[in-house]
Amino acid sequence: MLFPRLIFIFVCLFCISANVVAEPLEDQAINTAMVCPIPSYEKLSEDSSLLDNTVVKIISKTSTIEKDQLAKFSGGVTLIKKQQTIVADEVEVNRQKALINAQGNIHFQNNNINIFADQLKASESSNATTLTKTSYQLTNRPGHGGANLISVDADGTLILQDSSFTTCYGEVPDWELNASEISISKNEKSLQAYNARFHLFGVPVIYIPYFSVPISDERQSGFLYPKIKSSNKTGLEVELPYYWNIAENIDATFTPRIMSKRGTQLLTEFRYLSGLQSGVIDLEYLQSDNEVSNDDSARYLARFQHTGTFSDNFRAYIDYTTISDDNYLVDLGSRQYNSNDAYLYQIGELSYFGEQWQATMKLQDFEVLGDHVQSYTTVPQVEIKHQTELPFWNGLFDIYSELSRFEAVDRELPEAERYHIESGVTFPLATPAWFLTSELKLLHTYYKQDRLAANSTLTETVNRTLPKVRFHGGFNLDREMTYLGQGYTQTLEPQIQYLYIPDKDQSGIGLYDTTTLQDDYNGLFRDRRYSGLDRIAQANQYSWGLTSRILNPSNQELFRLSVGKVVYLNNSNIDNGIAANESAIAADAYYQFNNRWQFSGDIQYNTKTDQTNKSQVNVDYHINKKNSIQLNHRYTRNVSGTSLEQLSVLASTTVNKNWQLVGRITRDLQNKRGIESYAGIQYESCCWALRLSYHRHIASNLDQQNHITTGRDEFDSGFMLWFDINGMSSQRSNNSTEDMFNSSIFGYKRPYFLNN
Repeated sequence: MLFPRLIFIFVCLFCISANVVAEPLEDQAINTAMVCPIPSYEKLSEDSSLLDNTVVKIISKTSTIEKDQLAKFSGGVTLIKKQQTIVADEVEVNRQKALINAQGNIHFQNNNINIFADQLKASESSNATTLTKTSYQLTNRPGHGGANLISVDADGTLILQDSSFTTCYGEVPDWELNASEISISKNEKSLQAYNARFHLFGVPVIYIPYFSVPISDERQSGFLYPKIKSSNKTGLEVELPYYWNIAENIDATFTPRIMSKRGTQLLTEFRYLSGLQSGVIDLEYLQSDNEVSNDDSARYLARFQHTGTFSDNFRAYIDYTTISDDNYLVDLGSRQYNSNDAYLYQIGELSYFGEQWQATMKLQDFEVLGDHVQSYTTVPQVEIKHQTELPFWNGLFDIYSELSRFEAVDRELPEAERYHIESGVTFPLATPAWFLTSELKLLHTYYKQDRLAANSTLTETVNRTLPKVRFHGGFNLDREMTYLGQGYTQTLEPQIQYLYIPDKDQSGIGLYDTTTLQDDYNGLFRDRRYSGLDRIAQANQYSWGLTSRILNPSNQELFRLSVGKVVYLNNSNIDNGIAANESAIAADAYYQFNNRWQFSGDIQYNTKTDQTNKSQVNVDYHINKKNSIQLNHRYTRNVSGTSLEQLSVLASTTVNKNWQLVGRITRDLQNKRGIESYAGIQYESCCWALRLSYHRHIASNLDQQNHITTGRDEFDSGFMLWFDINGMSSQRSNNSTEDMFNSSIFGYKRPYFLNN
């Protein structure tokens, strides 16, 4: 039992605190360069895999046997059992007392580890083994260390006394973990460490008198690793999570979150799993916020999520969140939502899936944060879908029906019941060279609206019946071409769509779940301009579009350009508030110059007014994770009546093999001010890494009428200090440049197809 348990403890030591992610193959060369040189040792014996598990082979220069009870071996003794080998100056086997003593330059070796010791004693009668003055080196990994004494008790408990572990090399390692005693339970499920000290450059920086962590795949109750960070809003933060393994299918995590500025918050997560039913209940609670001087109210967030399948046909889904105040996410943050989110989910669904029929009953609401238009609650919304194949032209006959009840918290807003049904036939014909989809449908909607104001323009009951005719087709053409001696394939993909829906006065219908859809190239070929059903836009129009691509011999897209527009055949169309007989031109472009340069962008441009409605441009230069730059520009002419224009620059550069700089700046070009900046510097050696970063970004204020806004700054800023240990796994920890780029309110869009 000794040798497998020795292997187990060293693997546990080198895995503690390791959080790893898989990385692309292209970056393996970078990772290899940052791993400390690992000592290697020659094999101590020939392949012994063919030996029986019970066979022990001993090789020595001299041997003596006394009365067939005591055997002594000396002179380069080699003891082989299966794939484990021990080399020592002397080995003594006492058959009468069932003792084995090995002394002098002991070297134990197997496929995973090399262990060196001065003395080994093993007693079969007491089932105990000890090694003194040991050192070890993991095979093909930088983890190594030592222990004054390693012992295995009669009950199987493994104890390391005065032990150490590090992935650094040198007389004084850059970092080292020391403990007066490490104990591994007999069932190998938990590790207990006593008087643990973490040293940096020989100086102890952290002391923990005792900690226990699970070290097996089985879930166990106990403290998890703490988290330490800082923020300008919350001050220094320390999280101390405790995991409670309640039952095989139920567990919970309780995390006190100590914030120097705001107080102590309790984060609770409760999880359950029963058959095909699973769910999570999260509760975040702060009794009193120290940063709010004139209000002692508690601040909280609660979220319940459930997913379940009943038999083969029914599925249930629930996602319900409630919050104490609109600025909770801005001030305290949460794992559940982003600090910039303006609404919280409150949805419950029960769905049925059959071969031809589908049905969903939905209760839906959103808790709106800040000065945003309050949304309607659907109590309930029932959807029924049916689809039948026709025996000709690949035809489909389908029916969609919906019954919705809309209610509002604001008693001044109208409420409504809506029944909608649409049915018709679709004939999708397609070959590799062309496609044509024909669609003929009839749409009928009935509204019953109540709580109407005396001067309301809405009508108590409305019947709306509209036919819809849609034809959408296109070609896929390609040809071979040559450029600079290299062969390519160029495609030409024209497409056209005709859509007809007659005009209908809908001013008597309120807006309950409807808003304008985004215009882009793909949107040219939609059959509607609005989400929801409260507005079905008149259409007597055709849309045309043309896409051309250039593909390399591996069919990788190197270039793409798409352009198109909608042409209206009637005189009553509005495009961005202006009467027009055609839409803005929508274009989409992509160009990969080489394996390092990439351009992508899209635009909606109104040729009648010579105005850009919306555009976005990205330029990327990417060598690897440590050397890249991204420039992006975003513009929207009308966002709630104002223009939005932003310019961002993200850059990462390697100073040398140890130092890396990362920066990000986002500027509001309309208001001529910076809205976000981020700067980080990282030092990385072969065995550890340190990152120092500074961030400053505009702070949201979603509750301007509430007293919780007391003392709120326009910008939030702060520092972050981060430490990581390299070499704790075969793959590096998550300390990539992309991780730093994502430490921002806008995140980072990774470019496609570049050498990354």
